Amino acid sequence: MNRSGVSTVTEFILLSFPCSREVQLILFVLFLVSYILTLMGNGAIVCAVKLDRRLHTPMYVLLANFSFLEICYVNTTIPSMLKNFLSETKTISFMACFFQFYFFFSMGTTETFLLPLMAFDRYLAICQPLHYPVIMNNLLCMNLVALCWVTAFLCYPIPIYLITQLPFCGPNTIDHFVCDPGPLLALSCIPAPGIELSCSILSSLIIFITLFFILGSYTLVLRAVLRVPSAAGQRKAFSTCGSHLAVVSLFYGTLMVMYISPTSGNPGGIQKIVTLFYSSVTPLINPLIYSLRNKDMKAALRKIYMCTGISQSK
Repeated sequence: MNRSGVSTVTEFILLSFPCSREVQLILFVLFLVSYILTLMGNGAIVCAVKLDRRLHTPMYVLLANFSFLEICYVNTTIPSMLKNFLSETKTISFMACFFQFYFFFSMGTTETFLLPLMAFDRYLAICQPLHYPVIMNNLLCMNLVALCWVTAFLCYPIPIYLITQLPFCGPNTIDHFVCDPGPLLALSCIPAPGIELSCSILSSLIIFITLFFILGSYTLVLRAVLRVPSAAGQRKAFSTCGSHLAVVSLFYGTLMVMYISPTSGNPGGIQKIVTLFYSSVTPLINPLIYSLRNKDMKAALRKIYMCTGISQSK
């Protein structure tokens, strides 16, 4: 109770995927296996880049950072989801909810900044091959990566603070598995069109500016590749860029469905499925996309596997 005698929400209930207890246990096992595979796949890429000196180039440094980000990203949602499957109450405290909101969106924004940086790296490597080693050295690469992380984590503190200042006097049930702005704004006791509009504009700017940068980079890459006289050179360039374009398509396609207008009337079931896809499924399949189409990465992963097997046999 506050001073005016109106009850205020101190915790939320995350419905997640409401179903029978038996189905919840099955979902727990499925998501646990998915979580472990995600950590193993992305962790293997990070280790491969760190241990293989041949991969100490900007392209693979960016890939290792992207894989590390995916590990952090899934840790903002999957552990709490697994706990929710086993919980009877399915509650999350007010502060924990908004901390999850902050880290979930900050990690997602970092990904939207890293993907254009990876596209820019490919543009320099293919369109400016003679200047590429001078322009994109490892020091500049790491500075740009750090800039992506810092900028992303500075994007959402103000919107999240404004949402925390809204009155939440009940109900407190969020029909989602993560603290998301749409369901949270819907629970506010008073309408907040200004905050909703500001969140929508911020998300739209981040998504469209970075997406247009990626599309512009790959348009220039495509023009340069089509001028390559040899078919082998074209295949190598397309193979290098194809993996990144696949990841971009998966990530941005689902993002645009959700966050251009966070309370645009998407049914709760669709919101959960789309959020699950870009926050859990894409981090799981990204290591497969990058490793299966890259000979150097496959060789490095094979080397790690062989070293691990030899050490275990001893």
